[in-house]
Amino acid sequence: MTTSHPIISLQNVGKIFRTDEIETHALSEIQFDIKEGEFISIAGPSGCGKSTLLSILGLLDVPTVGSYRINGESTEDLDLDQRALLRCKSIGFVFQAFNLIGDLSVFENVELPLTYRNDLSREARKRKVETALEKVGMAHRQRHFRGQLSGGQQQRVAVARALVCEPTLLLADEPTGNLDSKNGEAVIQLLNELNEQGTTICMVTHDTRYADLADRVIQLFDGKMVDEQIPMHPMAANQ
Repeated sequence: MTTSHPIISLQNVGKIFRTDEIETHALSEIQFDIKEGEFISIAGPSGCGKSTLLSILGLLDVPTVGSYRINGESTEDLDLDQRALLRCKSIGFVFQAFNLIGDLSVFENVELPLTYRNDLSREARKRKVETALEKVGMAHRQRHFRGQLSGGQQQRVAVARALVCEPTLLLADEPTGNLDSKNGEAVIQLLNELNEQGTTICMVTHDTRYADLADRVIQLFDGKMVDEQIPMHPMAANQ
């Protein structure tokens, strides 16, 4: 369930990439809010600016023009260390390629983001990891390694890793892109369940089947917002 409180706000955001001879407008006049508890999809064809927008939302890049705020805090003037700290505290990432470390166990992969914080004891980290793994149904596999998991299980572990710091926003970048249809639907169902429990989610996808399951769909084309829709009948992916 959503509230009226916007946790993410973009105002006239643009991104220009410049070389000696070429100026490329990757994004232009992007403007929208994400409210607490919303599930947002950003959709569009390849090359439309989805990845650039995701990088800005994830504090991996900065807009050339415009304003990006998280919980009312402006991000444009933050230095690299400040951006990294805010990213660690406020944003969880789920990637298409899972990005699990093969030499680490499931538990250790999920714990990794917590090791960059100095305010948690080992026991506190253990509780947070176990809670995150329970949320995604992988607590029974915490001693296993990446090579012992299916693609769908690896993505569930990746979701747990994204959730372990209790982020303000969960960013999912084509989370079903490397999965077959059955596992893809299971991951989308998991994201829906997490959203129902209060997690705010922004998912980038080119798959309209999954984009339309969100509360709101933002459509990009050639770096611009060309449409913003509220699907008529959002429903769980396995129904």
